[in-house]
Amino acid sequence: MKVLVINAGSSSLKYQLYDMTDESVLAKGLVERIGMDSSILTHKPTGKEEVTEVSDILEHTTAIRKVLEKLVDKEHGVLASIEEIDAVGHRVVHGGEAFKGSALITGEAKSEIRRLFDLAPLHNPACMMGIQAAEANLPNVPQTVVFDTAFHQTMPEKAYLYAIPKVLYKKHKVRRYGFHGTSHEYVSKTAAEFLERKIEDLKIITCHIGNGASLTAVMDGVSVDTSMGMTPLEGLIMGTRSGDLDPAIVPFVMNKEELTINEVNSMLNKHSGLLAISGSSSDMRDITDGMAEGEPNATLAFEMYEYRLRKYIGSYAAAMNGVDVIVFTAGVGENSAIVREKVCENLTYLGVEIDKELNKIRSGDPRRISTPNSKVEVLVVPTNEELVIARDTLRIVQEMK
Repeated sequence: MKVLVINAGSSSLKYQLYDMTDESVLAKGLVERIGMDSSILTHKPTGKEEVTEVSDILEHTTAIRKVLEKLVDKEHGVLASIEEIDAVGHRVVHGGEAFKGSALITGEAKSEIRRLFDLAPLHNPACMMGIQAAEANLPNVPQTVVFDTAFHQTMPEKAYLYAIPKVLYKKHKVRRYGFHGTSHEYVSKTAAEFLERKIEDLKIITCHIGNGASLTAVMDGVSVDTSMGMTPLEGLIMGTRSGDLDPAIVPFVMNKEELTINEVNSMLNKHSGLLAISGSSSDMRDITDGMAEGEPNATLAFEMYEYRLRKYIGSYAAAMNGVDVIVFTAGVGENSAIVREKVCENLTYLGVEIDKELNKIRSGDPRRISTPNSKVEVLVVPTNEELVIARDTLRIVQEMK
């Protein structure tokens, strides 16, 4: 069975084509600058050279048509016919409370996703464009949706409710939802498999840290708490997002600077985080380079980032009454040895001890970076959200038969 995985943004579309007989990637690629007269399609078929094409791609339907053309291209394709695609799986950011797991796309499901536009105005509308575009190009192919929020639907009320009038939850569903769920699910299960332990027997803290970042406490195999909230703004310091802050800061700054709601929202999401503290970059690689050169703002940005990350790890160890495994994943988590080292150096009270030489090794496979004496296993596990989507899509389509 061949599954096409689509991750649609407002002006971009990522894709991967899987052969689920062995979970191999047949091709992957990216369409950028959708809506412009110089859109870029980058297509990488496995075992063949990457190809780039610049053309007019004004909307997502054309983008997917171009992708399908590349998949069956005689020189750069990997399929003899589009009919070889058995199913399509879509990543959707927000599933609210309606979706506790992945689902088949139906008229009812699409209506519910639209209803959630208010909770994810930057993401869900783009996801819907991807769904509609795929339906237009592959009308007879079953399609599924896999939600970033679904893995966190197991959180108890004490973790997902905010201490505000409950009428706001009842009327508007104001609560913690959490995100990066497909990543947290994948790396927690992969960590248990790597350790040859049952996930139900482990207390795991998964650290998905990239430009966006979140932590999740996984106990008995399910999410019991996570750092992102009703939106992806809450929690850790991120590339351009502020993370946690006193909510009274918002009206105070709006009043003092005469900002609108949209302006303060943009400030907190796009002009804060590492970018604001360092004054130069949201990229951790630039931050660590600046720190190595003795740049004080870069040093402060790193220290604040590491401190917040470490505090959350400590709080989740407290929430679960212990921790057996700490997992680092995503762009920063997988590639920044210094972030992992500094965080773990300050977790000795938990019994964490890392091997600095193992920590420096770069690999595309799951690996242990803790010493044999460490009371907590510390792992680096490359995430694979697309594979989770493909697996869920395969399961759902098979259940239809």
